Amino acid sequence: MHTYILQIETSTSMCSVALVESGIVRQHESVNEPNVHASQLTLLIQALLDQENIGFKDLSAIAVSMGPGSYTGLRIGVSTAKGLCYALDIPLIAVNTLDAIYSGFRANEGKSLSYDLYIPMLDARRMEVYCASFDDTGRSVVTTQALIIDATSFDQFIVQYPRICLFGPGADKLKDVFSTGQGIDIIEEVQTNATDMSKIAFDKYQAKDFEDVAYFEPYYLKDFVATTAKKRPGL
Repeated sequence: MHTYILQIETSTSMCSVALVESGIVRQHESVNEPNVHASQLTLLIQALLDQENIGFKDLSAIAVSMGPGSYTGLRIGVSTAKGLCYALDIPLIAVNTLDAIYSGFRANEGKSLSYDLYIPMLDARRMEVYCASFDDTGRSVVTTQALIIDATSFDQFIVQYPRICLFGPGADKLKDVFSTGQGIDIIEEVQTNATDMSKIAFDKYQAKDFEDVAYFEPYYLKDFVATTAKKRPGL
């Protein structure tokens, strides 16, 4: 029996959908333009299914990026996902946006890279980001949080994690913040994509880790914490 999961990612300016069969991406469609989610999302979904000659009735579940991210984008993505789940009577799977970025990065762009700490980031405003941290085994070190970034923001990690990698839509603007030799690298142009959540979504499907469609809401992370400058050991 086929297990088709429709995956929806709208947490940033990227409007992205993917059709995944048993954790393997069959097809995906994306548009990276501001404020197109409302007009383009359902069109992308229909185009995706048409390309694969698969009907809505063939879908086993809908997976959606739950946040953090853009308030409007998340609202549109989650509303669309919930509407499809109601209409088709299939489960809703929610995937943390930062978890998905990390998973996709390690499986694709970052597959050949080796760091001690991986920090996926989403852009908020000015020098603010949403981020999380994972070690090289994939273990969560710091769960989703909102930070105002400066040159000392990750000093607390340097001793235990000498080589740190920042990536995702929130990382590009930080390339001038961290100096050469600081142990922090910026991997630029890593965007969100519906394909990133494939492994997590399929694992959740197999575990029957589903959301209550009636009550589920996106994860709107709003509070920011200003980091405190600290001197490094020996300085």
